[in-house]
Amino acid sequence: MENLEDNLLDDGDGVGEVTAQTVLQEIENAWMNERFAPEILPHQSDLVDCMLQQIAHMEENIKRLDKNDLRALVHRMELDRIKYIISSYLRARLEKIERYTIHILSEEASRSPEEAYLTPGESHFAKEYLANLETFFKTVALQHMPPNFQRFEANKFTIKPNLQAHVFLRANQSVTGIVLPGMLNEEIDFEEDTAASAAPATAIG
Repeated sequence: MENLEDNLLDDGDGVGEVTAQTVLQEIENAWMNERFAPEILPHQSDLVDCMLQQIAHMEENIKRLDKNDLRALVHRMELDRIKYIISSYLRARLEKIERYTIHILSEEASRSPEEAYLTPGESHFAKEYLANLETFFKTVALQHMPPNFQRFEANKFTIKPNLQAHVFLRANQSVTGIVLPGMLNEEIDFEEDTAASAAPATAIG
């Protein structure tokens, strides 16, 4: 039974390989950033897809172990943890899409396909959600109002994320000369695993 750290995965560019443990670490970073950033961040679907393939591979290996084998229990617990991280990451993105649908779609319309923050599936969900929202408002309220008030004006329903919200930062590696907004352009250095708070929202990889 191989360990997660030992498995090699194609990096997607045909240039080399990365370990599954590296991919998992990047997903954990994306998960934490998505949870604490007020706005939706660029999707990391390649990492998610890569790890889902790895999960399927490891589940097949677990099936070959005796059900009383302690290794099967340990690996199953690790897989459950990974599944939770992935599902929580995707759920956080969907919650933002539902909360800021109109704003996110407006921002997305100005980006090229290569720069898109949403996956095709997320984009389809957002558009369908907005259409259902419009139908709901028209059915419940707008149709009962005078004709000149029955138009659904999306811009009047737009909710934007609060980009002035404080966020907490943690450096994954040592970095120097960082200028955080709201700190009077003062440069600070981050040692590995040190933390700070800042506003407006800022992310350090």
